[in-house]
Order: sequence, then structure tokens, then C-alpha cells
Amino acid sequence: MLALPPPRFLNRQSPPHIITLVMLTGLAALSMNIFLPSLPGMAAWFEAPYQLLQLSVALYLGLSAVLQVLVGPISDRFGRRSVILWSLGLFLLATVGTLVAPTAEVFLFFRMAQAVIAAGIVVSRAVVRDMVPDEQAASMIGYVTMGMSLVPMIGPVIGGVLDELFGWHANFALLLALGVAVTALVWADLGETSEIRPVSFGAQMRQYPALLGSQRFWGYVLCAAFASGCFFAYLGGAPFVGTEIFHLSSSQVGIYFAAPAIGYAVGNFLSGRYSIRMGMNRMVLWGSVATTGGLAILMGGTLAGLHHPTFFFGMMTAVGLGNGMVLPNANAGMLSIHPQLAGTASGLGGAIMIGGGAALAALAGAVLTVEGGEMPLIVIMLVSGLASIAAILWVIRRARSLGLPT
Repeated sequence: MLALPPPRFLNRQSPPHIITLVMLTGLAALSMNIFLPSLPGMAAWFEAPYQLLQLSVALYLGLSAVLQVLVGPISDRFGRRSVILWSLGLFLLATVGTLVAPTAEVFLFFRMAQAVIAAGIVVSRAVVRDMVPDEQAASMIGYVTMGMSLVPMIGPVIGGVLDELFGWHANFALLLALGVAVTALVWADLGETSEIRPVSFGAQMRQYPALLGSQRFWGYVLCAAFASGCFFAYLGGAPFVGTEIFHLSSSQVGIYFAAPAIGYAVGNFLSGRYSIRMGMNRMVLWGSVATTGGLAILMGGTLAGLHHPTFFFGMMTAVGLGNGMVLPNANAGMLSIHPQLAGTASGLGGAIMIGGGAALAALAGAVLTVEGGEMPLIVIMLVSGLASIAAILWVIRRARSLGLPT
């Protein structure tokens, strides 16, 4: 780790201020979900099937996964600052494309291109690992994502209101304006935090086996993938549940959609406050249990006849709570396996996590029908939650066998 000077706001010769990291990751989060309440209206505007426009979630996540495999090693090789600035520039161009797209197919192309902003999330985690040692990384990531959680909390609400007032284009116009502002902030504040190493990209990619051979790395990655998979399945299926099953308006869907973010804010606060005291693995385990327990209650209530949007969306706060506890700690865990490969680990872990999320989002969109109600989505999310518990128990068992703290 480089001996870095203390952060000085709006001084790009020093590490970034936490506000810059929150804004960067917040823009990535907002681009993922602000337009979700608009999906039915977008389908009508393009005169395309809803299922085609719903692919804007799964395709975005899928390309994010592919990009994260590449972004991590590139940031280790060329530095964090240049990678983030290039990704922001490409994001702005893609956002312009979504605004002028004449057909659904052209829109989906530019929507996929917007996924380049995922570099902001990947590299931000690596920046945190560059700035602080292992025992503080989970705590700092927790505080960064706690601030970011305000974005998905209000994003769908804003998106739903903008859609009803001005149409779906307003959502992407807002993304464009915010993208320009964040680009200016990053340019002025984010100094380089990594030690640029003169190795080829091929050599960087050949370092992946060092990570893939680690059982603990796989355990952390799979736990994060399955825990976040609950949320990504929710992203893919909840707009349909809200509009077609509960017959909510786009603004109502936006308000209800914020439920997981409330729990996510609390979970991230708990991570920032208690991760050092309790340890990463215990925080991950309790977060996975919180998510799975909430979904089990939701399934039981739904089977008992509690068919109401307040109950369905309200129980999603448990998913947010669990993710807020799991993700900062699991991400810090996967970055701690080989600290010299922090960017590579962040990219590879993020790719697996987002790739699994894309698959679950697509599955949720494919299996939901009006006749089947919300139960198929609940089943998918519950199974994913159970798998996250199994993964962290595997990590704890492996750590004990190596004599490491659990």
C-alpha cells in the first residue's frame, strides 16, 4: 500500500474525500433503478412488449459483469483515476444515446452501454482498500454505501414522479445532468491512490488463478452474489408485481420500491459501526440470516393470504438490511485475500456477483405472470438467501481450519 497523504477536498493530488466516493457510487446506483417505474410507459412509447424493455435490467447487469472482469486489472495497471474518468465520459455518451433512441432495440444498445458506470463501484472499493488497512476497509465501505443507499431509496420515487409529469425521457435527462456534475467532481477531487505497475494486461489477467484458487475468496464472492441476488431478482420482478399484480401507478411503484433501501441504510450503518468489533464473517452471517428470515416470513404470510403491496414491499426491508450488512464485509473480505490485487479482486468478485444478479433478474422477469402472483419471485429470492448462508458458513469453516479469526 502506498503511503498516501490525508484526503483534501477538491485537491486531486490527495486521495478522494468520502463525499466523492459516495457521489460516484450513487450515480451508478441511480442509473440502475431510477427508470424502473417507467418500464410500462416505455414499452407503450416504443410500441414494444414489456418483456423486451424489461431486458434493460438484465442486459445492463450482464454487461456490468463482463466489464468488471476487465476494469479491475486495468485499474491495477493504469491507475484508479484514469479508469474512472474514462468510464464517466463513456457513460455520458451512452446516456445521450438513450435520450435520442428511435426504437426499443437502439435504446437497449445504449442502455447496455451505460453499464460502463459500473467501473465507479468497482474502482471505488479498490480506492478504499488503497486508503485504509484490512480492519478498516469493511467499516469505510459500509459508510460509503450507507450514504449511497439514499440514492436507491429516492431514485424510483423521483423516477416515478418524473415519468408522470414529463415522461420517461426525463429520467435519463436527469442522469445526464448528474453525470456531468459527478465527472467534474471526480476530476477535481479524486487523486491517484494505487501504485501503477508496469505489467501487461495479459499478465494482469493471469493473476486471476491466484484468486480463483482461494476457497475463502470463492466463499465471500458466492455469499455476496447470492445475497445481492435477492435484490437483483427484486429489481427484475418487482415492477411487474407492482403494476400488473397490485395495480399500482408508476409513482406508487416508485414509493413502494424504496422499501429495501430503508433497510439497506440501516444495514450499512451497522456495518460501519460494528464490523471492526464483531468481525467481517459474523456480520456477513447475521446479514444473510436477516435477509433469509425476512423472506421466509414473507412466504409464510403470502401463503396465509396476506396479499397486499404494503406487506410485500414492506418485508423487502429485510432484504435491504441483510445486504447492507453482507456486502461491505464480503467485499472487504474478498479484497483482503491478496491486497496487492485489490482492483483485480474487486472486478472479478463484482463480475461474478453482478453476473449472477443479471441471471436472477432475467429469471424473475421470465417466470412472473398475473395468474402466478408474486410467489415465484419470493421463491427465487428465498432460495438465493439460503445459498448465501451456506456460502458464509463455508468461509467460517475454512477460516477455522487455517487458524484465522472467524
